[in-house]
Amino acid sequence: MTKAIYRREHVIFLRVLKRMRVESGMTQAQCSAALGRPQSFMSDVERGVRRLDTVQLRDLCLVLNSDLVSFAAAFEATLREGS
Repeated sequence: MTKAIYRREHVIFLRVLKRMRVESGMTQAQCSAALGRPQSFMSDVERGVRRLDTVQLRDLCLVLNSDLVSFAAAFEATLREGS
């Protein structure tokens, strides 16, 4: 199986994360600060340089006033749309 970082699904995963952050009205710096991390953290996440584990993804969702279930639903919907 191809590594996740080289799959279409990974690109969509990152796109959904960024869209959630932008829709929340937060900058990368604000989001990173809310997580107690440097601004480069969100930049690295959104570029696919840094991967998130499930707990970190949940923390990020909470900072963005969402939750893991909503993120998963948005991710699956975007996968189905193919964009």
